[in-house]
Amino acid sequence: MANKNQVIGGGGFHHVALKVANFDEAVAFYKDGLGLTEKISWGEGDSRAVMLDTGDGNYVEIFAGGKPETPGEARVLHFALRTADTDAAHARALAHGAVETMAPKTVDIQNRTPTAPPVVPVRISFVRTPSGESVEFFQNELT
Repeated sequence: MANKNQVIGGGGFHHVALKVANFDEAVAFYKDGLGLTEKISWGEGDSRAVMLDTGDGNYVEIFAGGKPETPGEARVLHFALRTADTDAAHARALAHGAVETMAPKTVDIQNRTPTAPPVVPVRISFVRTPSGESVEFFQNELT
């Protein structure tokens, strides 16, 4: 890994963990709706958990036992999934029970990092999953 973090001896995003009220519904959404694959699972009942690979070794970890009244943005504002086609990912999420919170659109990020282009065009959208998380689909050649 060329850009390895020298301070903590690693680098990159590994996983985001979610605690959901309806475990089976959440797992089905991420697996069937978004195409994540199960890497490992453990536990029983409200102690169940699963690690789902997003496709490049980054994971969404889902825990059972969440409360329905827990707001989706209590700890995590949103998390973004890298995609080659924001529009298709967005449509697939909606077809599997997500609710649109921002339709796909192209945004020009005005970059202030001197070693990167001054304008970075990205295509993004947001959905609220059936279990309440806010998920962004993020498309950009640099990512």
